[in-house]
Amino acid sequence: MAGRAADTPEARKLSRGFGRLTVLGAVLVLGGIVGLVYTAVATLTSMILFGWLLLVGGLVGLLQAVQSRGSNFFWLGVVVAALNMAAGIVVIRHPEGTAEALTMFAALLFLTGGVFRLVGSVAVRGPQFGWTLVQGAFGLLLGVLVLLDWPHSSLYVLGCFFSLALLFDGLGLIAIGTGGRQMVNMVTSRPSTDQEET
Repeated sequence: MAGRAADTPEARKLSRGFGRLTVLGAVLVLGGIVGLVYTAVATLTSMILFGWLLLVGGLVGLLQAVQSRGSNFFWLGVVVAALNMAAGIVVIRHPEGTAEALTMFAALLFLTGGVFRLVGSVAVRGPQFGWTLVQGAFGLLLGVLVLLDWPHSSLYVLGCFFSLALLFDGLGLIAIGTGGRQMVNMVTSRPSTDQEET
């Protein structure tokens, strides 16, 4: 009876949907692992992908601006779209230089964020004093390490971040997919067990 209750069309559809999430998560995890092994390739791939996203976003923005050419924001939309397209072309043509610039920017963000967390944790001494102090020290250390090895660090820093994001997103999707399938099986099998008890 429990197997029949779980074989309803709605349950099968939900189970297939959660199964696809699990498969997508596995693909992302695999991509993240490969990216962590080949960080330079992952860095260049992420830069080229970023450039194409900017270019396509600029084209879409330009089309929207042309469609709303009677509005007050027409020229602002054209300028923003042109800047996105120009930035996309530059990123696609020079992915290594873009990676160097973005790595420098990320290192400066780590440094400033670490300094602010350290100073804030010492000045405020709130309930999360220890964690904030550790976070600030870690951010400061990470920023210094990236800057000391710059521009060579641009070959692996962004690729490592991109791959870690893929890995953790994939693990999250796998958890949602497997947990969702288990919940569907639990919910759909419950009515049949209640009927057996009565």
